[in-house]
Amino acid sequence: MSRWSERIEDLLYEGETVEERLEVGTATVAVTSHRVLAFTPERDGANFQQADRPNVTGVSVESNGDSRFLGYAVRATVYGLVLIVAGLLVPLDSVLSDVAMPESTGQLGIGGVLGLFEQIISILRNLGEFMQLTGALLLLFAIVPFGVYLWSRERSLVVDLAEDDESISLPAPESDAEAVVDRLDSAIRPGSTGDT
Repeated sequence: MSRWSERIEDLLYEGETVEERLEVGTATVAVTSHRVLAFTPERDGANFQQADRPNVTGVSVESNGDSRFLGYAVRATVYGLVLIVAGLLVPLDSVLSDVAMPESTGQLGIGGVLGLFEQIISILRNLGEFMQLTGALLLLFAIVPFGVYLWSRERSLVVDLAEDDESISLPAPESDAEAVVDRLDSAIRPGSTGDT
């Protein structure tokens, strides 16, 4: 069964000609006199993308990953650092060290309430250490989503388009990516062979 990338001529408009054809990893890119055609059957999403040549603003190699995991890592790092700094700077231990319960609470009949209050004060005295420990655990946790983000990164050859948030993404060639970018960019730019 033939693939569409092998039958580009069937997709051309009347008077349109193929000026450059490149195999980029598992993808095929064709620059015609009017358009850029990209065939990406091995990637997620559409198998075929096209753009009018005047809408192409550039070609580059980019490294992209799942940005959700990078966001998780950044948030965990920021929260962890805030908790550690707050635990170091907030002097709850020294402020609450002067608070003491009277020893004659049993005679007043409020010993149970003051006992609960004393437990709360004890917890608050250790709050700085608890904040530091929680901050350190968050910093440790931040390593996991950051590692997933790095693992999910892949290099792509990107054909940028004038439309907002639109681009054609292709697998980057394993070697000589810059030469492929230059070749594709010069084929797309006005004034390349075949343009009138």
